[in-house]
Amino acid sequence: MLHQPAQEAGEPRAFLARQWREQIVLDRLHPLGQLTGPLPPGRRDRDDVAPPVRRVGGALHEPGRLQVVERPHEIAQVDPGAPPERRLTGRPVRRTRWPDAYGITLDRVRALAEHWLAFDWRAHEAELNALPQQVTELHGDRVHFFHVRSGNPHALPLILTHGWPGSTVEFLDVVGPLSEHFHLVVPAIPGFGLSGPTTRPWGVARVAAAWAELMARLGYPRYGAQGGDWGSGIARALAAVAPENVVGVHVNYLPTPGSPDGLGPADRERLAKTMRLAAERHPHQILFAATPQTPAYALNDSPAGLLAFLGEKFDTWADPATPVADDRIVADVAHHWQFRTAGSAARLVKESGPPETNGVPLGVAVLPGDIVQSVRPLAEQRANIVHWTEFPRGGHFAALEVPDLFTADVTAFFTR
Repeated sequence: MLHQPAQEAGEPRAFLARQWREQIVLDRLHPLGQLTGPLPPGRRDRDDVAPPVRRVGGALHEPGRLQVVERPHEIAQVDPGAPPERRLTGRPVRRTRWPDAYGITLDRVRALAEHWLAFDWRAHEAELNALPQQVTELHGDRVHFFHVRSGNPHALPLILTHGWPGSTVEFLDVVGPLSEHFHLVVPAIPGFGLSGPTTRPWGVARVAAAWAELMARLGYPRYGAQGGDWGSGIARALAAVAPENVVGVHVNYLPTPGSPDGLGPADRERLAKTMRLAAERHPHQILFAATPQTPAYALNDSPAGLLAFLGEKFDTWADPATPVADDRIVADVAHHWQFRTAGSAARLVKESGPPETNGVPLGVAVLPGDIVQSVRPLAEQRANIVHWTEFPRGGHFAALEVPDLFTADVTAFFTR
């Protein structure tokens, strides 16, 4: 149970902001591995359940595991005999009992639902199956990943990690251009989308250890890591788990909580803006950190409910100037719906603690429409910042919103 101080009457926003500072900023956002105080009473860090790893030839290996990737994979057709309305939703979206409108607008959810009904899942399957992909077992759970080799045999391997409410759909628009420069490994976090639900607790540290194991199995002794949202914490934790292997980390999301003392006016405003957005757009994180299974029952049962819940994040966390395309929103929601990962994806909040960090070179891309505005002086207090880019546009979903800028910045960092 979370430590929850009494809420002052008439101050819900102040209460949420304090909850964010005490719990979410410290735990979920993983501010460079630096906790500013003890975990709240009753908070249990589940990352300690990750199996031990040992170093073999500079790479990490899990004891007793065959160091091979299991089998090539192809996305199978979903419910091939089902009527189109039921193929993706399990029950007709048209039967949804629509509520009165508050929050994400009723018209917007209805429009997304109609888009889902018309969505060409077969074309999406073909898009996925055009990419080389495999499945393997890591730390007892199934992991799906795309493995796209560059035409350049000397290319640097790069592992890309998505966030929430995303999935590997986040990277579909950048795999092509990035593969000109990198051998790409794009795994679905256990409990997200194509990897399917989890059977045991996971967290940032455990995912990072699993990624180190995956890259070792693939025969990559040196590689880069990139991520946003959860992927940012996982990429930085991976550098701490395998510092001899990770040559650098690029993130497009970096929380930098701290004191405004000594900051200039622009950085003070960035810090204040992040706190305002935390109170307005992240109260669901309190629920996920406390009882993630409770909303899972509703989200796994109602396609329209899941669409509204995740669709709102895609709409409000993106830069209004660079909205995420409805086709990509629906594809992402369909991944969580079809593979029943709404609950397991939510559990990552409860099961994670702050990642360790180290001196591996860090590149940061700051997007003006993101829900977190990184403050460079605070980042430099805790990390080895060697690359910092202020994008002219874009929000939380960089690879979906501004794939050209994203690709250029990632390439510039790792080829500097």
